[in-house]
Amino acid sequence: MKKQFVILVAYDGSPCADAALEDLGRAGLPRNAETWILSVSEIWLPLPAAAHFANSFYFSSTAPFVANPKTSSHVPRAAAGIAPTSEARSLALNARARLQNRFPVWEIKTQESAGSPAREILKKAGELKPNLIVVGSQGRSALGRFLLGSVSQKVVNEAHCTVRVSRGTAWKDGSPVRIVIGLDGSAGSELAVKAVAERAWPLSSAVRLIAVSDGAESAVDLVAPGKNNSAQARKTQRAWVESFMKAAQAKLAPTQLSISTRIEEGDPKRVLISDAEEWGADCIFLGASGSNNVLEKYLLGTVATAIVARAHCSVEVVRSGYQ
Repeated sequence: MKKQFVILVAYDGSPCADAALEDLGRAGLPRNAETWILSVSEIWLPLPAAAHFANSFYFSSTAPFVANPKTSSHVPRAAAGIAPTSEARSLALNARARLQNRFPVWEIKTQESAGSPAREILKKAGELKPNLIVVGSQGRSALGRFLLGSVSQKVVNEAHCTVRVSRGTAWKDGSPVRIVIGLDGSAGSELAVKAVAERAWPLSSAVRLIAVSDGAESAVDLVAPGKNNSAQARKTQRAWVESFMKAAQAKLAPTQLSISTRIEEGDPKRVLISDAEEWGADCIFLGASGSNNVLEKYLLGTVATAIVARAHCSVEVVRSGYQ
């Protein structure tokens, strides 16, 4: 019996978090899924007496500190007998109602917690072992936006499963989806192709396979070291790229997706983002199969992280999942 698809959605009530809920309708997800909505009340350390000048940096989006009249300092709301997760609970319930309306068959549960958002998300993921984690790209305030940016990057880099960093785009329900898959010949990019092939996309949706050679720093050179810039080396490199491009096309052939391909030279970060924006992509899929592979560490550090931060559309970094 096939294991039910499990999704963990991190929700903070921000416009980007709302967009992430809507974006799930265009992620090709299964009709049946077990979905958890996690809202985290950020808890910051109390303000040191000598650090009043930095007061603006010691706060939570859910205001976890209250004044202590005896010391004129701040103490956690939990210590003062005030539940710091009350707003988080309200946010989670609101998100569940909205998501249930969009996906009536899904089994949707909620949980609220307090602490570091990234740690809480990764902790819950370790318990649930989901197929997919969904986070927004920005938070509710100026500091929140900075923090959530760091949260999404931390979750992308440390989670053991696929992570989708969602951004809102202009679209209509049921309209075709445009998907970019970045290929580099690694096991990770094969997983990205597999993930796209296994999902259910609206009619007339399209996928564009893009492989980017970046000279001495490209994935090709890391996989096949010793190549030089001679015509023969370039020919060999091109043949290798075309071989994994054809393999990806074959895996996607049984789907109803329209398939196009591009092989380019340049900085993968810039090329993938530029091509996705020019083409009007809804999401970029990138592969990352594990954390012990030297090639993957290089690619995740220099390509996926930059794309997650800078892309104008949603980005999924695909992994094989919790073992």
